[in-house]
Amino acid sequence: MRGTRQFLIWRRAIFTAGALIVAGFGTPAAAAANYEFLAAPQTDLNRVFRLDRSNGEVGACQYGLKEGAAVGVTLCYPPGEGARAGAFSEYALVASRHTGEGGVFRVDLRSGMMSICFVLNETAVVCTPPAK
Repeated sequence: MRGTRQFLIWRRAIFTAGALIVAGFGTPAAAAANYEFLAAPQTDLNRVFRLDRSNGEVGACQYGLKEGAAVGVTLCYPPGEGARAGAFSEYALVASRHTGEGGVFRVDLRSGMMSICFVLNETAVVCTPPAK
């Protein structure tokens, strides 16, 4: 009887540890799904926008040349006016089909509100006030 009880205790401990390990491995994958990436439609611009799907925060990065170096640099623009984290919702990015457009649309899939987001003066990503 004592051997059976110890076996059950060990079995429970192993299952609990296994569940914790699986939960720990699942966390990074779930966090990674919170972002969406979209290239600007402008054909001569190598800029990619990043969206936090849960709060609407928008940033952008692009490739830049570095004088005297064989390899360039990644230039990133932080969220500025209108592009910072907002109300919790479900957001997405949509590119227009205009080949000269350097910005993207940020849409709130729950409310239908839209903003236009773009890099202003090569310093930060800004978004227009949301509208329907």
